[in-house]
Amino acid sequence: MRYGIDIFSGAGGLSLGAEMAGVRISTAIEINPHAARTFLRNHKGAKVLQGDIQGIDPKTVHGEKNPIFVIMGGPPCQGFSLSNTRTRNMKNEKNFLFREFVRFVQELRPEWFVLENVWGITNINEGKTQKMIEDCFHAIPGYDNITSSVLWASDYGVPQNRNRFFMVGNRLGIDFHFPKKHKAKITVEEAISDLPSLQNGEMLEEAPYTKPSEDASEYAQLMREGSDKARQNYVSRNNDLVIERYKYIGQGQNWRAIPDHLMQNYSDKGRCHSGIYKRLRADQPSVVISNYRKSMLIHPYENRGISVREAA
Repeated sequence: MRYGIDIFSGAGGLSLGAEMAGVRISTAIEINPHAARTFLRNHKGAKVLQGDIQGIDPKTVHGEKNPIFVIMGGPPCQGFSLSNTRTRNMKNEKNFLFREFVRFVQELRPEWFVLENVWGITNINEGKTQKMIEDCFHAIPGYDNITSSVLWASDYGVPQNRNRFFMVGNRLGIDFHFPKKHKAKITVEEAISDLPSLQNGEMLEEAPYTKPSEDASEYAQLMREGSDKARQNYVSRNNDLVIERYKYIGQGQNWRAIPDHLMQNYSDKGRCHSGIYKRLRADQPSVVISNYRKSMLIHPYENRGISVREAA
């Protein structure tokens, strides 16, 4: 059995992928109590330590009988994110929590480690931050093989243009290469076209799919495994002014397509980012979906925000 430890685990996305690859997650460490409870619900049998990793002794995390195959995790990334215009610098204390990751690798000596973060980590401090992190791992005896890259989720079967930084290292002397990209990208149409048509503010706990499984895309069929109905079809309710704005926005367009007379409450439109009032293109992967409630993404055909299920 290959055992893994997920630190800075969040709700457990990395652990889910690891388990799909045959790794059993023995322990997770997460400071946020809500994320820790979500992790526990979705990873039965794993031990979840909810607390500040800086006060946790690595030797108490995993039993000595079972060697650790991989330690993985995403140290807090707010300080590296390009969307952080206030504290995106090396004075942000959160930028140094990667040292806790290094400490766990140094003391537990897993065969592999996988560090994940925002792609902005590659250019902060003129690239010196990324090199500093790599050098910290190189300083641990045996971890000579370290590979880093920015990967796009849309290149690997996810219908969303999310890019993330990955650093993979091992003490086995293996020259690691990231997997090849998929030939075709999954589009928004393929992802959500079998989901129910909804109205602004509609809250349907469950609804039938609009297509039989055999007529849905391969991706939709994968998402529907074990499910006979579409659930969590929740749409945030927007006021009449917002819905009127939606009518002017074509696929791929954003707030810039809205007439000025409907945008009078924006004192400085120059501060609007490109994701505000963004209507998704049906023939392409989605733009990044971060905080669902704040995303302001519009359904490709209907004048409403996307539902919780569509975002998922």
